[in-house]
Amino acid sequence: MEKLLEAIEAVVSLLPPDKINAISNRLRRTKIERAAGSLIGIVGTPTAMAVLDHLLNAWRETNIRPEELASMLITGSYVLTKKSKIQSAELVWTGPITPFVSARRTEQALLQVINAAEQSLFITSFVAYDVSTIVKALNAAAVRGVAISMLLELSQDHGGSISFDAIGKMSTLVSAAKLYTWRDKAEPFSDGRVHAKVAVADGKICFITSANLTGHAMEKNMEAGVILEGGDVARTLHEHLNSLVATNVIVNHN
Repeated sequence: MEKLLEAIEAVVSLLPPDKINAISNRLRRTKIERAAGSLIGIVGTPTAMAVLDHLLNAWRETNIRPEELASMLITGSYVLTKKSKIQSAELVWTGPITPFVSARRTEQALLQVINAAEQSLFITSFVAYDVSTIVKALNAAAVRGVAISMLLELSQDHGGSISFDAIGKMSTLVSAAKLYTWRDKAEPFSDGRVHAKVAVADGKICFITSANLTGHAMEKNMEAGVILEGGDVARTLHEHLNSLVATNVIVNHN
């Protein structure tokens, strides 16, 4: 049975629900000895045909009836689809790779979140400079009606800790963005800095990363992050950032 369950997992992980439904409908009307022939034409790639062949071989070693196997496939596909809608997670790694982790540039991940925004986008970073592709994507989001909010660290001249006015520069580059600062800090945060690096779109997808909004962080540094889509994290982060605005913990930069 374990071999069959592993084969079912491989099939439902590879094929979309419509293909699983088509396979299940054929299996319900097919005896095991004719199953291979009945499934011809449903899938077309060598990989898909290989996992189906493995499924049929595992099935032949059991006493499972065709309608039972069909139900198992439908159930497995439903659970996997439901789980993916609840929350999906993708590792983002910029820098040297190994056989265990492939590289996906931080810039690509951030652009994915920006481009996914339909109504709102909130980005936080310690610093921001030399990110022309991000600026272009932000302005494009503003044109399509996305409300853009950004929280950045203040410059030293304005009571912050960085040597240049990143907020002033960003206000010029992305004029439609609402720029926020963490200025009046209650204890025990009096010496705190804006070190969070996140981007969240519509409360549906978010990118949590070690990377600042800099050219080196986008392409050259060793940075790690994760994209989370669906589920509670993106929604909670969206609500948290907006609550910081509503309670004046962070305020508009004037």
